[in-house]
Amino acid sequence: MWIKQLSFYRLSGESLTDSEKLSTALAKRPFHACSGLDWFSEGWVPPAGFLSDPVYPAQGKLMVSLKREDKVLPAGVIRDFLDAKISEIEASELRKVGRKEKLELKEQITDDLLPRAFTRSSRLSAYLDLGRGWLMVDSGTASKAEALVSQLREALPPFPAALPRTQLSPHAAMTAWVADGEAPEGFELDAECELKDPAENGAVIRCTRMDLTSEEIRQHIANGMLVTRVGLIWREQVRFVLTDTLQLKRIQFLDVLQEEASGAGDDVESLFEASFLIGSEALGEIVDALVEALGGLTEDQQAAPAPAGTAAAPAAQPDPGQAAGGSDVPWD
Repeated sequence: MWIKQLSFYRLSGESLTDSEKLSTALAKRPFHACSGLDWFSEGWVPPAGFLSDPVYPAQGKLMVSLKREDKVLPAGVIRDFLDAKISEIEASELRKVGRKEKLELKEQITDDLLPRAFTRSSRLSAYLDLGRGWLMVDSGTASKAEALVSQLREALPPFPAALPRTQLSPHAAMTAWVADGEAPEGFELDAECELKDPAENGAVIRCTRMDLTSEEIRQHIANGMLVTRVGLIWREQVRFVLTDTLQLKRIQFLDVLQEEASGAGDDVESLFEASFLIGSEALGEIVDALVEALGGLTEDQQAAPAPAGTAAAPAAQPDPGQAAGGSDVPWD
């Protein structure tokens, strides 16, 4: 269970919960396959095949998994059936089919085809780090991450989770790191970055396999370009790309952590637990260190999380502007 992309959210005290409460809430909203005229369906499933509960608790972390199934009905297929039906009517009734009638025929054909359409399924995993106060979602796509947060809110209202707000803007901090040729403590610059001209329709430069301390990179920054993505390595253990929206892309857990996990055992359950615990602990340290390097969270998000397994203290109301979007966004 190694996370490959990461979007993370700050949890307020009200949203921190225990395994039993979360499991009870998610068990009421299980996944059901698409049926009838439904275009998609989504619900909670056990995080691994050998589990039966929708929540996997381990050392103050609660892992969950949201499954989504979408009907696959290409527009071209509907159009072919529609064209054939229009040709049949015009040939048999010797008249033209009008625009309104075409729309009605299209709806009828769609309703007829939808129950017979193929389906495509996907899963999205996440975990609550109760000790640190983060919700970690295994996705680098905002709409997918927000769909999972929305489902948690529906299961456990109000479940206040907000995107992190830091004292320093990520692009300003990343630009300073690259300009100085030095990443914050615990990190080192990797060999990848993206620079953008802040002007409207400004140029974009993507650098890979390149020394980020080179004079060429510094010259671009001196000319006013901003770093919007930068490759970082955490303590020679995890490699990733940090974006200016505070997402971690293309996460790679390096050999030292892979070997540590593989030493936990050779059965599926042991490997799953070890990789989850080792990976989640490393990501928790990385997120905390990144937030600290960005000057810390804004005052309204600085309340310390309740310890795992304890009742949470009342928290300030979440910023409505940080609410996640709806859950009807396809994951693929």
